[in-house]
Amino acid sequence: MLRDLSHTNKPVVGVFLGGKILKVGRVSNDTVEEMVTVEIDNYAGEEDVLNQLIKTIESVFTPEIAGIGIGVPSMVDVEQGIVYNVEHIPSWRKVYLGDLLKAHFKKEIYVNNDANCFAVGEKYYGKGWKYNNLAVIFAGEGLGVGIIADNRLYSGTNCGAGEFGYISYRDHNYEYYCTQSYFELKYGLKPNALFKRAKKEDKIALAILEQFGYDFGNFIKTILFAVDPECIIIGGDITRFFPYFEPYMWKTIRKHPFDKAIEKLRIDVSEKQDVAVLGAAALYFDAEKKI
Repeated sequence: MLRDLSHTNKPVVGVFLGGKILKVGRVSNDTVEEMVTVEIDNYAGEEDVLNQLIKTIESVFTPEIAGIGIGVPSMVDVEQGIVYNVEHIPSWRKVYLGDLLKAHFKKEIYVNNDANCFAVGEKYYGKGWKYNNLAVIFAGEGLGVGIIADNRLYSGTNCGAGEFGYISYRDHNYEYYCTQSYFELKYGLKPNALFKRAKKEDKIALAILEQFGYDFGNFIKTILFAVDPECIIIGGDITRFFPYFEPYMWKTIRKHPFDKAIEKLRIDVSEKQDVAVLGAAALYFDAEKKI
């Protein structure tokens, strides 16, 4: 199968709003032509944060831009472009982001949550391009899953599809056990310190990551029961630990009752740079139904 990117030759702006960190890129032909990364005052008022966002988009905007896609860590009304209770931006409780940006830039605006943008980025520009049914895990401080079903992003009615991290697991939930925050919460170890110890083959560090692998395997089994993807791609800060926990992850996954599903399953690690910005830009192409 040959990869076809002919539909992505229109220049589009991709925006990743991660709370304090804002990344904006002009994307064309599988490339981020220009990227701006800034720290915003995420505790400012609603209008002030919006103005900071608009100013940053303007720095890469050109008249040829076909549309703007933006990923936000929140629940999103995808049809109306409304974001609710945005993480790390207290003043953004209910913001008509799509309408506000469209009124300013006079372009089509596409808003979705950050995990979904990550998934679309992998589908268009990363390792997921050859799969029709794909789940992309974004695991760092938080945990989200973007779902590609029949070659299209599936967001759900309230952009809540893929929130597997909130499912109860053991005495907490999957987000507690399957992100790098777990290492500090459970063992009092900063992720960087744990990583350094693992590289030195420290037995305690390796034992922690072994248990992490078993828990992460159960998380993946839950995804398999729900969406049955051909491939799962893992991204985020947790990927640096992947070589240490992968064998134990697979040991758990292989206990899945459907042998054929496991035989066909592929699990990979994201390697694409700026995939969140690329994915936000790709919301335009997904909306145009050109995957």
